[in-house]
Amino acid sequence: MALIPEKLGKLLITGRLITEEQLQKALLMQKKEGGRLGSILVKMNFIEEDRLLKFLSQQYGIPAIDLSKVQIDPAVTKLVAAEVVHKYHVIPIKRSGATLSVAMVDPTDVFAVDDIKFMTGYEIEPMIASEAAVMAAITKAYDAASKDIETVLKNMEVQDMDSPTVIQEEQEDISQLKAAVEEAPVVKLANLILTEAVNKKASDIHVEPYEHSFRVRYRVDGSLYEVMSPPKKLQRALTSRLKIMAELDIAERRLPQDGRIKMRMKDKEVDLRVSSLPCLFGEKIVMRLLDKSNLTLDLTKLGFEPNALTYFMKAIESPYGMVLVTGPTGSGKTTTLYSALNYINNIDVNIMTAEDPVEYNLMGINQVQMKDEIGLNFAAALRSFLRQDPDIIMVGEIRDYETAEIGVKAALTGHLVLSTLHTNDAPSTINRLLNMGIEPFLVASSVVLILAQRLVRRVCKDCKEIEKVPVQALVKAGMSEEDAKGAVCNKGKGCSTCNDTGYKGRVALYEVMPIGEEVRELILQGASADEIKKRAIGTGMKTLRMSGLAKVQEGLTTLEEVVDSTFAD
Repeated sequence: MALIPEKLGKLLITGRLITEEQLQKALLMQKKEGGRLGSILVKMNFIEEDRLLKFLSQQYGIPAIDLSKVQIDPAVTKLVAAEVVHKYHVIPIKRSGATLSVAMVDPTDVFAVDDIKFMTGYEIEPMIASEAAVMAAITKAYDAASKDIETVLKNMEVQDMDSPTVIQEEQEDISQLKAAVEEAPVVKLANLILTEAVNKKASDIHVEPYEHSFRVRYRVDGSLYEVMSPPKKLQRALTSRLKIMAELDIAERRLPQDGRIKMRMKDKEVDLRVSSLPCLFGEKIVMRLLDKSNLTLDLTKLGFEPNALTYFMKAIESPYGMVLVTGPTGSGKTTTLYSALNYINNIDVNIMTAEDPVEYNLMGINQVQMKDEIGLNFAAALRSFLRQDPDIIMVGEIRDYETAEIGVKAALTGHLVLSTLHTNDAPSTINRLLNMGIEPFLVASSVVLILAQRLVRRVCKDCKEIEKVPVQALVKAGMSEEDAKGAVCNKGKGCSTCNDTGYKGRVALYEVMPIGEEVRELILQGASADEIKKRAIGTGMKTLRMSGLAKVQEGLTTLEEVVDSTFAD
C-alpha cells in the first residue's frame, strides 16, 4: 500500500527531522496545490532532499539512488510504457537476470510494483529517488519534446509575472496582444504543439478554453488524449498566435472563422485546416492535420478484400456512371476517393473535383475549392464543370437535391462521377437518394457501385499477443461456428509505441455493393434497404461486419473494435 501523507509526517516527526508545526504547514500547502508531501517539505526548506531520502531508505530497508549519476539503458525503458511511468512516478534503471531495478518516488506503492511486475514479467527491485529526479529522468528517457514544452511554459510563466502584455480583460488592446503573440516563448510553444502533433501522427489538435483551465488535446488513431494544460493566463496569447499563423482576424472573437496553416518539417509539407469557435470562456481552436506523407494512394494497400477491390476497380474504370462512397465523418472517404482518382489519373483524361475543403493537392487534377459566401457551391461548380469538357468528375459531397440531380444527369451523359454521402451502409444510400427526390429509374440507371466504409484501430505490432476469445462471442458477433473455432485473435498488450493503448494505426473496413441487374430491379420496384441488403449479400456482397470479422481473423484488429464500429447483420 502506498505511503499516506499522515504516516510519512508522523515518521518524520518521530525521527525529529521536522516539527509538528512544519508538518501542518506542509499539509495545508498540499491541500491547496496538490503534490506529494515529501516534495512539498523539501520545497518549503523544512528538510533537505538527501536527508529525506536517506531516512526513508533506512526506514524501509530500500536503497536510495542518485539518478543524476546513473546512465539509464534505453532498452530497459522500453520494458515499461510511458503512461505507466507517468502514472506512478517511476522509471526502470537496469535489468539483471530476472530482476528489474526501478527508481520510485514512493517505493511502498505495491500497486505500482505489481503493475510493472505483471507488465514486464520481471521481479521488481524498488529504489528510492526524489520526485524531481524521477520526473527529469522520465522526461529525458521518454519524451524529449516534453522537456522543451516544460521549459517554454516555465519561461512564459516567469515572463508573464513581470510583463503586462498578456492581458485577460475582454476589452484588451489589440496592439498589445499582437506584441505578446510575437514574443519568443509564445511562438515556440505554438510551434511545439504543431510539430509534436505531426511527430505523433495526430489527425487533429484541440486547443480548448474552460472557466479555470486551458488544455491541448491530440486525436491519434481516432481517440483524443490530453497533451498539456498551459496556464490559463496564456490562453489569449496562444490562441491569437495560432489565429495569426492561419491568417485569421484576432480582433474578431464573436464569430467562427476558418483558415489554413502551411508548414514544412524537414523534408515534408504539412497543411493544417484551422477552425476557431467562440465558446463560453474563450475561443476553441481545432486544427485538422493533412500530412501528404501519411496519404496512402495505393488502392491495394487500403484494406480491401480481393473481391471487393476487383468490383471497385472495375467501377472506377467504367466510362460513365456514378460511384458513391459513404460513411461517417473521419471514416477515410477522402482517402478512398483520392486513391481512386490517382489510379485513373492518366494523360488522356480530364479530371475535375469540387471539394470543401481541398485536402490534398494532386498533380494532373483540376481541383476547385467551394466558397458558399460567393455562391460557389457544389451545384454551381458541377454546372460549370459540364462546360469544361470533363471525363471524370469528383464532387466532395452530395448534400441536396440540386447537387444529386446534376450529378445523376452527368453520370447518364457519358461522365464518370465520384462522390460521397453520409449513410450507415451501402444499401441505405439508395433510399437516401430517393428521399432527396431523385426518381428510382434515374438512380437505377446512373449508380454503378456504392461503397460504405469505417476505420477501426489496428493492433500494435510491437506488443501484440494472442488473445483467447470465446467461440460463442465470435459466433454472436456474426462469425460462422467453423471459422470461430479456428480463429486466432490478437490484442495489444500495451507499450510505449502505442501509448499503452494496444493499438497503433488504423485499418479500413469496406462494404462494396455493385449495382447489378437484380439490385437494379429492386430499386425500380421501390424495395426497402433491408430487401436490397439481403439481395446484395446473396449476390456476394460482404457487409461491414463481415469485413471487420475477416480483419479479426487476420489478427489486424480486435473484436471489440469491430463490434463498436459496425452493426450486426
